[in-house]
Amino acid sequence: MLKAQTVHPKELSASDADRWRQIAGAHPAFANPLFSPEFAQAVGAVRDDARVSIFERDGQTLGFLAHHRRPGALARPIGAPLADYHGLVSVADAGVRAPWLLAAAGLAAYRFTGLVDPFGVFQADVAARHESHVVALPDADADRYLETVRAASAKKFKNWRRLDHKLGRDLGELRLEGPDTSRAAFDTLVAWKREQLRRSGIHDFLSPPWVSRLFDGFFEAREGAFQGLMLNLYAGDRLVAGQFGVRLGDVYHPWLASADPELNAYSPGQLFLWRAIAAMPDLGLSQFDLGPGHDHYKRPYALTQLELGEGLAAAASSAGRAARGREQAWAAAGAHGAGLAGKLRRRLDIIATVELSITGRALGFAQAITDQTRRRGLATQE
Repeated sequence: MLKAQTVHPKELSASDADRWRQIAGAHPAFANPLFSPEFAQAVGAVRDDARVSIFERDGQTLGFLAHHRRPGALARPIGAPLADYHGLVSVADAGVRAPWLLAAAGLAAYRFTGLVDPFGVFQADVAARHESHVVALPDADADRYLETVRAASAKKFKNWRRLDHKLGRDLGELRLEGPDTSRAAFDTLVAWKREQLRRSGIHDFLSPPWVSRLFDGFFEAREGAFQGLMLNLYAGDRLVAGQFGVRLGDVYHPWLASADPELNAYSPGQLFLWRAIAAMPDLGLSQFDLGPGHDHYKRPYALTQLELGEGLAAAASSAGRAARGREQAWAAAGAHGAGLAGKLRRRLDIIATVELSITGRALGFAQAITDQTRRRGLATQE
């Protein structure tokens, strides 16, 4: 019989954490810092609603599902919306399916947007699929990798090389700093990102206090296998572009990709990626996870794609059936899918995920509706 014990990440025992690492290390799909107990514990240090459900059968631990338990027993991925990848970290032969898994954990439903599911536990609940982009250097040969991607997109890379030389002439010699421990540079990356979110009409996921505390903790974590890592590109003494995230051993997963908006004409994000990939062997990295979205600038660099799932899994219970009914009502109302309505729903979902206070949610929802109304008016005029 499947059993589940649910604890706050800070209550994980040393043996539980070791078992988690053992299971994650047995399958390449889980070779990412976001699937580690350290990530769950870091989020748990700043979120009271963080939980880990530990599943076992006949005394054997089968897997771990890290999540936030939200009102109505709705589970969201641990650290969302920063959780680009999430899902059940389990053994290959667990023999479980989502409805019974969630029911055992006392959850009504689990909403996912970047599901990694190598054993098909949630397969029946995936409503949409998309790709994430990964730079993998198993042989630590960055030069050969870059030559391969350059040959596949020769025209683009020729233009980026021209811009690289031009930026160096105009502002000073280009150099990649990594790891960069400058607090001023970190604050600048955050400010650039927040301004980019504002211009794009995307909810500012960096504004809630818990996100700031989480990032500060990662920024200070510089020892052990799980660390924060910031890489920055400078032209002379001027910060041009950079990325910040976490690494687990030789795998790097950044969240914060920012560039000086005054230098957009030079495509600084592209110039950063070229030099960051070239530096991977010296940094002890074999995998640089570019994450989902923004295919136009990530795909030329990534020879590996990871398939992710989006959807909602409901428990085999009355609460699960009610959650499934609400999801179907959303779809029937036309709020799910492409176009402005779909974008609004995704934005509202991010707000509900990241904003913990009533005030934060109310302000976020109000701004989202205002922006949606403005865009609809512009679309009508066109």
